[in-house]
Amino acid sequence: MAHKFNVTAAANDQFKFDFSYNAEKIFWSENYKQKASAKSAIESLKKNAPEAAVVDLSKDETGTGYRFEIVASKDGQHFVRFVASNGETMVRTETYTSKASAKNAIDSLKKNGPGAEVNDLA
Repeated sequence: MAHKFNVTAAANDQFKFDFSYNAEKIFWSENYKQKASAKSAIESLKKNAPEAAVVDLSKDETGTGYRFEIVASKDGQHFVRFVASNGETMVRTETYTSKASAKNAIDSLKKNGPGAEVNDLA
């Protein structure tokens, strides 16, 4: 199976989406009040993720504009968030034991996100 975005229903009549490969969710979003807003966020990811900078906050790097941020959790693991140019987090990953896994998630969205199909499951 290919990579895909899935738009699904969330609590309180809201919507969310994920970026998945097979049954594994790689990135997922916050909730959106409108389905159109979730779909708009997906289109923004498809457009902006491939060229987005990667900033490693665990190394005190900083960045602006669309960017992936590698974040260290309190227990020494890492997760990734994709941040829009306005500073809002659009999606994030699970927490990984290795930073290499976090970087693999970034590479997957950069490479496979633009061509991924969007499934409306809501």
